[in-house]
Amino acid sequence: MAKVDKGKVSIKNKRATFEYEILDEYTAGMVLLGTEIKSIRNHKASIAEAYCAFAGESLVIRNMNIEEYSHSSYFNHEPKRDRKLLLNKTELNKLKNKMKDKGLTIVPLHLYISESGYAKLDIALAKGKKLYDKRESLKDKDAKRNLSRADAFRD
Repeated sequence: MAKVDKGKVSIKNKRATFEYEILDEYTAGMVLLGTEIKSIRNHKASIAEAYCAFAGESLVIRNMNIEEYSHSSYFNHEPKRDRKLLLNKTELNKLKNKMKDKGLTIVPLHLYISESGYAKLDIALAKGKKLYDKRESLKDKDAKRNLSRADAFRD
């Protein structure tokens, strides 16, 4: 889940940068129902297990969990339904052509509400990391943490 902050919705997929090497990033809108956007504004969404795939000519996000809205009636939404992503036709064609390469996938990175009030999703074309790449990422992260601790200790 996301860090609860009044007014700001920012749900990140922290595992994506650890599991994948990010090649190209895009920002996409989403087609949502009324109860879905209300749940997102209440920080009741998760993109940890989500991935993007093409369904015909359109790009959809699958396995994204948006909890049911607590104050709705029987018109509530299905929590893990496929949701259509809104991109330009040129961006869709570019992604579709790149997806033909072996080992590439489209992963969601960040879900947020834009200044105009729309739900936006940052997605990335990514390539899976090997085990030794993941170890290298952990080493770099530990080194940065130790340096920041040492700098804080000196001050």
